[in-house]
Amino acid sequence: MTIDLAFRLAEQREATDRLAAFATACRRDGVPEPVRERVGVMLADLLGVTLAGSRTPELRSLAAAWHTVAGPHATTGSALTGSAETVAHLDAIAACCLELDEGNKHAAGHPAAHVVFAAVAAARLAGRPVSGRELLDAIAVGYEVAARFGRATTRDPRWHTHGHWGATGAACAASLLLGATTAQTAAAIDASTALVHVTPWEVVLRGSFSRNLWIAGANRAGLDAARLALAGLVDNIGAAQHSLGDLVGSLEPALLVDGLGDDWLTTQGYTKQHASCSYTHAAIDAVQALKASNEFGADDIAHVTVRTHSLASPLFRRDPTSRLGAMFSLPFVVAAAIVSREIDAAALDPAGAAFAAAQELSGRVEVSAASMLDALLPQQRAAEVTIELRDGTTLGLCLPNPVGDVDHFPLSADDVTAKLRRLVGDADTVRVVDVVSALPTSDDAVQTLADLP
Repeated sequence: MTIDLAFRLAEQREATDRLAAFATACRRDGVPEPVRERVGVMLADLLGVTLAGSRTPELRSLAAAWHTVAGPHATTGSALTGSAETVAHLDAIAACCLELDEGNKHAAGHPAAHVVFAAVAAARLAGRPVSGRELLDAIAVGYEVAARFGRATTRDPRWHTHGHWGATGAACAASLLLGATTAQTAAAIDASTALVHVTPWEVVLRGSFSRNLWIAGANRAGLDAARLALAGLVDNIGAAQHSLGDLVGSLEPALLVDGLGDDWLTTQGYTKQHASCSYTHAAIDAVQALKASNEFGADDIAHVTVRTHSLASPLFRRDPTSRLGAMFSLPFVVAAAIVSREIDAAALDPAGAAFAAAQELSGRVEVSAASMLDALLPQQRAAEVTIELRDGTTLGLCLPNPVGDVDHFPLSADDVTAKLRRLVGDADTVRVVDVVSALPTSDDAVQTLADLP
């Protein structure tokens, strides 16, 4: 072992130990009230999006083919029941399949969906009543750990963001709810990084539904890592430096603990309005804003130019053939924003008229990355859109972030409720909001969650 590697492993172990100490202190003392309130808004959004995802044809087909082992717990949005692990797996798939789940720009990914379902499964497996406050605090801390690993990890560009760093937060949350010590929590966080999925961008860009199982796998990896730690079979050995810090990319331990306890990344997530990768959202928002103040349609367009940051470069591919592929094609979704009122499941349905219209128009959409916009990352995920009409008119707009970002028109609890009403209807939105509202005073979170649609 080289001196440099030995130093990095020691630095990694120390950072993970500090995260675990922070997590168990929060279990004892609770998290700050603003953090808990933010988790409530995030959780309502995630559960509503999960409900919407469970109603897609893809999830109905998957649930029918899953052949679950009988169990007492129900998936969100369906009559399917099974074990805590099975239900967590299917719910996590439903949560991310529409690309509408909450994310965090500092982590460059989706901490909530990686953590929440492992936490709920752990509460169901705890063998005791877990209070709603305990569950919310475990989710808050698990999110924080996951987001910090996401921030500290610089991925090789061939790796998608799901299924690897997020497992650390799942392991943390599950460990807290299952009664792990500080040392066991550190061991679980570390062990989860040895259970990562291989997540090629190419699989996503080709529209393979297998991508939607990576977040589910991370939830399961976190739960399994907690079990390994509780069994005394793993220690904090700095494994994260070998996986996240070598195979996946590079990992900076100092970023895991910078501002820990003072600067909560959990409160800095973004809420998604469009059913597509967040790297497309600022461009979609710009198109929608230009449409709102100018009258034009697809036939009026001569050319569209989009400049954005290089994180979106994998999304420059054209001609998607599936809903998932469309969600990750920047030229396509920009065209779809011109021909459709909303970027939702209907607009991205390959069998729909809007899909064909967007496909045709996307040939007139040029996309590129600009180094000047890269310099604004991660605080600003900017996009610049210029639309040239056939009559010679030129329209343009640059936005610093997507609408819904913590720094750019963040969505309030009322905004999230309005989003869910569009997705799942009034009655089910009320049930989701009521369940989440009841958690802070609930003596039994599992029983409270049983009232979800």
